[in-house]
Amino acid sequence: MRKVGVFTAALSLAAGSLIGLGAAGAPPAAALTPPVGITADDLPTWQTNGIVWAMAEHDGVVFAGGTFSTVRPPSGSSGQQRPAVNFAAFDAATGAPTDCELSFTVGSGSATVRSLAVSPDGETLYAGGFFGSVNGVPVSSLAAIDIDTCTPRTDFRPSVSATVRALAVSGDTVYLGGDFQTVGGQSRDSFAAVSRADGGVLPWRADADEPGRAVELSPDGSRVFLGGDFFEVNGEDSHALAAVDAATGDLVREYPLGFIPTTSVVKDLTTDASGLYTANEGSGGGVFDGRIALDLDTLDQRWRDTCLGATQSVEVYDSVLYSGSHAHDCSSTGGFPNQRRMHLLAQSVDDPELLGWFPDTNDGLGEMIGPRVMATSSAGGTDYLWVGGEFTTVNGGGQQGLTRFASGPDTGDPSVPQTQVSSDGPGGVTVRWQSSLDLDDSSLTYRVYRNGSSTPVHTVTGSSRPWERPQLSFTDTDVAPGQTYSYRVTASDGSNTSSQSSPQSAVAVAESEAYAAQVVADGAELFWRYDEPGGTFAADSSGTDNSGVHVGGPQRAVSPGAVPGLGTAVGHDGTDSYTYSDRLQPAPGDFTIETWFRTDTETGGMLAGFGNLMLQESSRHDKHVYMADSGRLIFGVYRGGTRTLVTDDTYNDGAWHHVVATQGSNGMRLYVDGELEESNALVTQNENFPGYWRFGGDRLRNWPSQPTSYYFDGQLDETAVYPGPLTAAQVERHHALGTAPSDTVVTVEAAADTYVNQGAPTAAHGGHQQLAVRGSSAYLSYLRFPLPAPPAGEVLKSATLRVRTSNDSAAGSQDPADVVPVTGGWSEAETTYSTRPELSGTVLGTLNAGTVPGAVYTVPLDTGAVSAALGGDLDVALTASGTDSLWFFAREVSGTASDPQLTLTFGAP
Repeated sequence: MRKVGVFTAALSLAAGSLIGLGAAGAPPAAALTPPVGITADDLPTWQTNGIVWAMAEHDGVVFAGGTFSTVRPPSGSSGQQRPAVNFAAFDAATGAPTDCELSFTVGSGSATVRSLAVSPDGETLYAGGFFGSVNGVPVSSLAAIDIDTCTPRTDFRPSVSATVRALAVSGDTVYLGGDFQTVGGQSRDSFAAVSRADGGVLPWRADADEPGRAVELSPDGSRVFLGGDFFEVNGEDSHALAAVDAATGDLVREYPLGFIPTTSVVKDLTTDASGLYTANEGSGGGVFDGRIALDLDTLDQRWRDTCLGATQSVEVYDSVLYSGSHAHDCSSTGGFPNQRRMHLLAQSVDDPELLGWFPDTNDGLGEMIGPRVMATSSAGGTDYLWVGGEFTTVNGGGQQGLTRFASGPDTGDPSVPQTQVSSDGPGGVTVRWQSSLDLDDSSLTYRVYRNGSSTPVHTVTGSSRPWERPQLSFTDTDVAPGQTYSYRVTASDGSNTSSQSSPQSAVAVAESEAYAAQVVADGAELFWRYDEPGGTFAADSSGTDNSGVHVGGPQRAVSPGAVPGLGTAVGHDGTDSYTYSDRLQPAPGDFTIETWFRTDTETGGMLAGFGNLMLQESSRHDKHVYMADSGRLIFGVYRGGTRTLVTDDTYNDGAWHHVVATQGSNGMRLYVDGELEESNALVTQNENFPGYWRFGGDRLRNWPSQPTSYYFDGQLDETAVYPGPLTAAQVERHHALGTAPSDTVVTVEAAADTYVNQGAPTAAHGGHQQLAVRGSSAYLSYLRFPLPAPPAGEVLKSATLRVRTSNDSAAGSQDPADVVPVTGGWSEAETTYSTRPELSGTVLGTLNAGTVPGAVYTVPLDTGAVSAALGGDLDVALTASGTDSLWFFAREVSGTASDPQLTLTFGAP
């Protein structure tokens, strides 16, 4: 009989052999995984009622411009909104507005501020956009603001013919880019330069044929980098990116069409001491949406990433390039596959690999792109990264237009890992968990506590990212068969530690379960048993840590499972639920898919398959096992067209069935219930693409006998994948083991229970919801179980008492509690300490680990003694000799999850 494991949103692990990531004694994780220097914890920040397009900073003040009319306190805070017409200034350290108020307006149309830049001397803020006045002072889409007085300068009034989208300022020059064709009445196409002193147009020229969107000075001030939509600069071929002389505008380095595709543009530029970095946006096919790093000396490419999802802004802080985008597919560079958008990313300036920094926004308003601009600022010894844009949420909470992050402190706890515990064979209890997620710490340290101890028995470090949360496994070998072991675990980033997981326990078994042992012995590289009672984690029992993730809320702990007497199954709804392996793997060549299923559906659906996407229907998909509406099973691969095997019989009869599909050098084979149903020796290959195993649903468009639903409406159990074809003998063996008669398991609830208290010797406690055990001063608890007679031809093979400690913080006890037979008479309603019954000196079993509140504990009982009571009542008492109290739930608690229970297992002699 399988000792079914348990599941919790927590990590469990124990002393013994480690399987998976990390190792004993690994160094603890740091608060931020280097080189990340900004936390992912969003700070309370005032917000706008519209879009923030531009930001700049000076001396602890962050200036924000855009298309909005008011600012208001952070979500959940009190206070009144304030007028802020397309501009606001904020204290970098508090996120609150300063007393600098400016109103950018226009007589006709909608005014907007699209660019902000501060002069090197910190005296002047330059603002560009589309507006006609600032605080009533006439201007023309470009204005200079005296920072000390927060007033527009009247001596700086260049006339710009259209929207200014980008600004950069040197000691004596303001460089601008945008949609314009004239500045100060002189022809200037998309880029221009004016004097800081009076706004007079300078002879500098870098004319482009399409709008300019980004202007950035080199750190030494000798060059100006231009970004935008253009294909030519000063008549020379240079698409979207160019470097020009800061004094003349002459081209220093052109980037001919092809370096950046024709369908892509540059939206932002930034530099550090050694590099130039681009933010790119594309539309249509063959786009480039990622980021490029160029060496500042040679202006040659250092690296580029090809993530899809237009990048709007880039900012360097402490050797890390932070970016705002709506990236949805970074698989081409080893990042996440096509999935939901991720709006904030980080990379080393020396390497395009994504770092462990993943705060997030939503798409928000306008074009629904999310972040639009970034800026860094320092105040009070702390550095801040500000982000503005179209978003209306940050890290899942309401926050519009603006947010900020800091260099510290890191205050976000890692998530508590989802965990499964089971004993799969003699000599061990195995703990498997989905690694935790921390948005600024990809490396986390897990500490394991066993049997309520406050000292961890093991520590291990592992890595995870939002789309890749590997299973970690650990086998505790310091166990004795028949004993119960309980585990609680925390995850830590070095500064923050998750709450301890709920205690979960398993009984160490004396022998392996035949079915599971055979699956593992035959080389399964994925083996999901679906015994977790809840959550989104599907633990892998193959030994390769190839776990799964449930999507769409499938029903958990469906009982009975496929294999008699063994565990539970997962139930899919036929609408949108499925389970995928989050481990990207190369295209399987030879393979076997195995699963048990049960359904009465008439709409068909996919039982198993291989697709290129995790969180949406795959655009590339094959290696399917699916059911037609008729109930026939179909196994198909794609090789220049679909190649399928179809059963003659139907299997939507509501019974459990076993299906195995193989492909290898002997072609395709489809087995059902241990027998070969169809084969094709000629089809030995399938479509070649990397992807993910999926069970319960994926796209089946245009496949033969396409079912009404892509998604399976039924239950799956004991799902496995192998790296080669199983033989007919192996398939037959699996089916035989999975259908072998099981032992008879009977659960008996207590018919009466009470406890007595030496401190209140005449008080009766029957009818209470808790029972108690203690040595001094004494508590004793009594339980009565009406036992059935053994089934015909069977004998009692095992008996186990189960109790659940109450939720009171002091419910657990460090003292062992013995289970002994009651030899005297007692009743639930009347027994007191003074009238307590006589007890036998025989100990039926001992609870050694009842130390944690709210935990289930099992006690194996002496089989012979229990056998003698079959067909009558078994009365037992729980006693102790120490001074620590054990409190556990009585039968009066509603439902059966917490009742004292006796589990009897009968089988052949």
